[in-house]
Amino acid sequence: MIMSRSRAPLSEDAVTTGSLVDRLLSGLPPEAVLVDPDVTASYANDMASFCEAGAPAAVVLPRTVEQVQHVMRVATDLRVPVVPQGARTGLSGGANASDGCIVLSLTRMDRILEINPVDRVAVVEPGVVNAALSRAVGEHGLYYPPDPSSWEMCTIGGNIGTASGGLCCVKYGVTAEYVLGLDVVLADGRLMSTGRRTAKGVAGYDLTRLFVGSEGSLGIVVRAILGLRPQPPQQLVLAAEFASAAAACDAVCRIMAGGHVPSLLELMDRTTVKAVNDLAHMGLPETTEALLLAAFDTPDPAADLAAVGELCEAAGATQVVPADDAAESELLLQARRLSLTALEAVRGVTMIDDVCVPRSRLGDLIEGVERIAEKRQLTIGVVAHAGDGNTHPTVCFDAADPDESRRARASFDEIMALGLELGGTITGEHGVGILKKEWLAREIGPVGMEMQRAVKAAFDPLGILNPGKLF
Repeated sequence: MIMSRSRAPLSEDAVTTGSLVDRLLSGLPPEAVLVDPDVTASYANDMASFCEAGAPAAVVLPRTVEQVQHVMRVATDLRVPVVPQGARTGLSGGANASDGCIVLSLTRMDRILEINPVDRVAVVEPGVVNAALSRAVGEHGLYYPPDPSSWEMCTIGGNIGTASGGLCCVKYGVTAEYVLGLDVVLADGRLMSTGRRTAKGVAGYDLTRLFVGSEGSLGIVVRAILGLRPQPPQQLVLAAEFASAAAACDAVCRIMAGGHVPSLLELMDRTTVKAVNDLAHMGLPETTEALLLAAFDTPDPAADLAAVGELCEAAGATQVVPADDAAESELLLQARRLSLTALEAVRGVTMIDDVCVPRSRLGDLIEGVERIAEKRQLTIGVVAHAGDGNTHPTVCFDAADPDESRRARASFDEIMALGLELGGTITGEHGVGILKKEWLAREIGPVGMEMQRAVKAAFDPLGILNPGKLF
């Protein structure tokens, strides 16, 4: 339902919502404000399990910075919470609505404003889809490295909000390393610019980096200046099979200690390999306990693969298969790309963790997850960005079974506890949102929490921006 200013008289209980809608419509076109409960309910949550979501009072879909400013001024005047959203592909509940909030969906602000090959920057609005940006800059011989698994759907604004990563992080780093500057609408509607578009710049506190990963709790990103790189050569991929996850993790340590810089270094455990086989009939050996994929986009990738292949064999690889060309490389990567879909098919629902540990403790994490799966009598597959220690233990469960759901949630928490015990962090790229709030406090401690809350209060003194998230 699209609201217009002509409507039936409101009941006393609806006066607040009616006043809110009137105020929103005073600065927005009717088609930008949605209030039909059946429609607004579809904006209530992201893709996380076990995260509560409320009923929005309205969903607003702005197209301009001025419209976002208007929304925030109305929200401040009426003390209404605002939940910013992108494509809602998140996995922590960070985009979930709260009761009576304004959901501010930024998906219609989807313009690529500039691509500059000399300065190697792109200027974009928050609703630009990651894959669309990657293809656009590729036409100029440039490369935007961050590539979350949901890159065909997720938006740059969401990537910034969660500081997302992807398969190429081992060589190229995460989103935070490519955000040079931001335009941000603050809680009271003021517009602030941070950062720069120059290669260097250290003027004042790094407020740009502060907003990256803030999950919409400090301000609304309405424009981003992103750093680009020259497009690298086509990568070649190697697949190595191991008789144990420990051997595969040993190979990871050997590769990194040897000074190699792969463009991709991914690991799949036996549970994930089996799930992919069951789903796609890819013919992966059922005896494989762990599959390691390594890729290089160097001028001579075949030589790099050969060197890494020798290290894998020294670590106990039972088979090493280097690709000869790009087509074969893509075929090898298909298994990794199908991992999460395949695991979801095991029991119908998954909880995807993203615990990150030091590379040297990767084997301990995988072995610990196996013990948790056995203890809780659950299927838990592990896929990992092995090159940077970022693991995705994926708990498969039947949401219709209360006991299985309880065990799934318990195993999720045990995995996070294990990650902290191993010197890691509760989240490498998915954010905290609702799902990991209590774990954030455990990781950063009381003084850290006090400082984080002080930063939040400085930017959002009324607490209207994405309340209930992070802490």
